[in-house]
Amino acid sequence: MSRLAATFEALAKTGRKALIPFITAGDPRPDFTLPMMHAMVEAGADVIELGIPFSDPMADGPVIQRASERALEHKMSLRRTLAIVTEFRKTNQQTPVVLMGYVNPIEAMGYEDFANAAQRADIDGVLTVDLPPEEAGDCVSLLKARDIDPIFLLAPNSTDERIKSMDTAGSGYLYYVSLKGVTGAGHLNVADVEAKLNQIKANTALPVAIGFGVKDAQTAKTVADLGDGVVVGSALISKIEANLDDLDAAKKAIVDLLVAMRQAMDN
Repeated sequence: MSRLAATFEALAKTGRKALIPFITAGDPRPDFTLPMMHAMVEAGADVIELGIPFSDPMADGPVIQRASERALEHKMSLRRTLAIVTEFRKTNQQTPVVLMGYVNPIEAMGYEDFANAAQRADIDGVLTVDLPPEEAGDCVSLLKARDIDPIFLLAPNSTDERIKSMDTAGSGYLYYVSLKGVTGAGHLNVADVEAKLNQIKANTALPVAIGFGVKDAQTAKTVADLGDGVVVGSALISKIEANLDDLDAAKKAIVDLLVAMRQAMDN
């Protein structure tokens, strides 16, 4: 059983939902990421999504776009992102780490070289925003052969057939994008999300994590009541951006928000 599957199974047995924070590797500088990962676990994170900086993150809103820009200014790369996870694993063998990004850096490295490097770094899952299952066959096969879960995005307009195709190709969990648009945009319509989750659950047995639009503890609780996990990204990166001159304050702000989300989700 993969680390992701074991995590979701253990949470389900206790009636709890996964808290999945996202940060961009290397933002605002490379030495911030590793201690922030450990701090997020201490604050209640069950899974970490670690963004691979990219120059054209078209699915992301301005907050995460600027995070990539800051990281790239410090020469953060896919290989350096993997190196951070390697360091993380020296003291944490329990928390799943999912790489989230775009296909260009992976193609530049080569699918097989990437899969081997991800395996060496003890990566648990890979979510490639712009690589749909219809085009991901080679990558999926290479990842699954190394016990790495390929994770796919579902949208508000995903059909039953589309959900089933992602259920077949994917593993670990499915990521439901609860809003049309980019990260950090809009507000959740709870009734719409609930209706869509019912459709998704009818077509997959995989856990479903919900992201986009999760901004505070109350939103996290609302989303947790609907799905199996809550993904929060822009709200965390906004804390970094608001405290670029005081990264201790940035770290504390992120921890405080995650603690509040964890408490709200568990109550």
